[in-house]
Amino acid sequence: MAEQTTTSAGTASGYDPQKIEAKWQKRWAEERMFESEADPSKPKYYVLEMLPYPSGTMHMGHMRNYAIGDVVARVKRMRGFNVLHPMGWDAFGLPAENAAIKNKTHPRIWTNHNIAQFQRVLRRFGFSYDWRREISTCEPGYYRWNQWFFLRMLERGLAYRKKSLVNWCPKCQTVLANEQVINGGFCWRHEDTRVESREIEQWFLRTTTYSDQLLDDLKQLEGGWPERVILMQKNWIGKSQGAKVKFAVAGAAGAGPIEIFTTRIDTIYGATAVILAPAHPLAAKLLEGSPAPAEAEARLAKMRQTSVKTEDLATMEKEGFFTGRYAVNPFNDEKIPIWVGNFVLMEYGTGAIMAVPAHDQRDLEFCKKYKLSVRVVIQPLVGEELSGEKLETAFDEHLHGKLVNSGPFNGLSPEEAIAKMTAFAEQKGCGRGETIYRLRDWGISRQRYWGTPIPVVYCAKDGMLPVPDKDLPVVLPPNPKLTGEGQSPLASTPEFVNTTCPKCGGPARRETDTMDTFVDSSWYFYRYCDPHNDKAPFDSAKVSYWFPIDQYIGGITHAILHLLYSRFWCKVMRDLGLVKHDEPIARLFTQGMVQKGGVAMSKSRGNVVGAEEMAQKYGADTGRLYTLFAAPPEKDLEWSEESIEGSWRFLNRVYRLIERHSQAVRGVKGGKFDAAAASRKEKALLRKVHQTLRRVTSDFESRWHFNSAIALIMELTNDVYAQEPLEQGVRPEVRKEVLELLTLMLAPMTPHLAEELWEMLGHGEGMGKVSWPTFNQELAREDEVEIVVQVSGRVRGRVKVSAGAGEEEVVKLALAEAGVAHHADGKRIVKKIFVRDKLLNLVVSG
Repeated sequence: MAEQTTTSAGTASGYDPQKIEAKWQKRWAEERMFESEADPSKPKYYVLEMLPYPSGTMHMGHMRNYAIGDVVARVKRMRGFNVLHPMGWDAFGLPAENAAIKNKTHPRIWTNHNIAQFQRVLRRFGFSYDWRREISTCEPGYYRWNQWFFLRMLERGLAYRKKSLVNWCPKCQTVLANEQVINGGFCWRHEDTRVESREIEQWFLRTTTYSDQLLDDLKQLEGGWPERVILMQKNWIGKSQGAKVKFAVAGAAGAGPIEIFTTRIDTIYGATAVILAPAHPLAAKLLEGSPAPAEAEARLAKMRQTSVKTEDLATMEKEGFFTGRYAVNPFNDEKIPIWVGNFVLMEYGTGAIMAVPAHDQRDLEFCKKYKLSVRVVIQPLVGEELSGEKLETAFDEHLHGKLVNSGPFNGLSPEEAIAKMTAFAEQKGCGRGETIYRLRDWGISRQRYWGTPIPVVYCAKDGMLPVPDKDLPVVLPPNPKLTGEGQSPLASTPEFVNTTCPKCGGPARRETDTMDTFVDSSWYFYRYCDPHNDKAPFDSAKVSYWFPIDQYIGGITHAILHLLYSRFWCKVMRDLGLVKHDEPIARLFTQGMVQKGGVAMSKSRGNVVGAEEMAQKYGADTGRLYTLFAAPPEKDLEWSEESIEGSWRFLNRVYRLIERHSQAVRGVKGGKFDAAAASRKEKALLRKVHQTLRRVTSDFESRWHFNSAIALIMELTNDVYAQEPLEQGVRPEVRKEVLELLTLMLAPMTPHLAEELWEMLGHGEGMGKVSWPTFNQELAREDEVEIVVQVSGRVRGRVKVSAGAGEEEVVKLALAEAGVAHHADGKRIVKKIFVRDKLLNLVVSG
């Protein structure tokens, strides 16, 4: 029977995705299909995609993330789970404020317009969200609880204020996190603007209080989180065990000592300089006696204005200058020069290092550039003896060396020396063993309007005071003056700044910094459990039912900050008695990017494919199917218009197939047939559909190989077409079984079409209460299997036999194989090892 062809320009044989999708979305909404409540009598499953930032228009790069999550949610519902699948908006942030300035509108208007557009698109794609639970982080009903959490942390000493060096973008006029400084010192949003370092008063959350827990509890995530993400978090926390050692400053009264941290105290005899971070508090004081103080101070000021990221240290150009001062090595009393270097960071260790160029590559690059001496103090156990003058690469393999040029410690292994030299430093009073962390406290202050106001006030009489809980939320003023320049817009809004002291009743001024938007996203998934609670952030009993999140889905770009801050927030809430678990997320999946032209889809690159336009042209189900089929979900996907046409044509084929047979099977009861009496054609169809179901079930449940599941369903569809005309030799009840299973397998990925096909097959009720089908083991068995044949443990051939064939039959066929016979003829078979349908091993002798 000839097939009718279709293109994206129109529909054929009745498949009208626009009509079908609108019909079923309306039905789902009316029947409140995706709403869920905590129910201890049912197994729960909490699946969540990272909430989007509503900026611009939604494109197909966004859709992949949500399509993956929706497949998981729908499969779990069909498996009998009580599924929580919510959606909300990460609505605060600087881009909205900048867009408001550019477009001369209010950030709320711009944000809410984008939220409406995003929600329309997500609904258009039929994602199965419980929209009753929708949150928007820019609403006072949400950010009130940001402020409440801040006050609880303030009470416990976890929130505090101090002067700190920060990354400052002169164009954004705000503080940037380290991760927002890119390309060796430029702003992530203004890539032509160099980031500066400034010292200003900032609010911090004491994440370092939880350093050990954040590190140790990663063990709970093994097997559920990608190893790559766990490693990234370990490295970010950065636990280092070593020693702090004090170097006196020679001839500088009141200017010392300089304390350094090192993990390699065993190399201290190889120190040929002490190098300070530009921000080190002693740096400016040491310049007072330098030969050219004005020139040195200008260089220091320039270095302090330049922001440096840790990940750039290995590749950046090392620069520095001599202070004119010397430090005294406490182990050998040697005077070594004190330098300032751009590759030493104040936020790691003590902000000062001892440079050991022979055994640290960065130190070697710096010292060779400035002609500082290189002294080898560890020689390799094997190979050529190292010379400092000839060294091009630092020798840092301390596990394979012994100490030299190290006084009384010569001949020791580095491990022995570390223990003995640390003890020596402690005995002498010039050092001590210490563990430090790369993790720093979280600076949450931002000098912008569109964020959560920090709930404290300043009174001339009573000092800094928290806003009382009864006065929360501290609401943003409705009409700020937004210019993008100078101080925070809140600071120039008198009706916001001027307030009353909650203690004395006198005049006071409000804090004008707002919170980092990572605060909003650090706990939002708890609010989904109880989004309308106006008495508490959430009901702990509801959270206890739904948590931890069973599956969280999002990009690898959030592997550090968002996930680390969320883990920190969870531990704080646990210590507040709000939750009982240590970790909020049991399983994490990081999906690949959708690319076009070899780069990720982005409005700024002009390579986006609009989601609404795509749905209008092909239908939402086609877009869903394509994003799931074109690549494994963890891999990047290259957009192809030709390939999406292929997905469209496939759905048309499925629709025509079921439309052709629907009248014949509508009134037939499925599953009521005698499989033993099946014809050849029926056996072939039943075997194929149950084998496909078995493999698709595995792909959904254990591997998330959605692309291979779709390929299997396409193959099944082709096989069914190959058996046409089905009216000849296939009973209606068998046809119904095959077509129903095909429809059910498609349901999680193309839900609108599946609902329509299900109705066409005679089901008056929708698929909301339909369970995932179970494959029939007997029907799914292969007719023939290939057996590997070994002779004395070595593969010598393969034979095809009927599935379930016994040992005697397989041995007979195996010995007839030339490769097996060659190695078995004339020899005695002393043992037969037989694994049905898989393996035969003939152990021979002689």
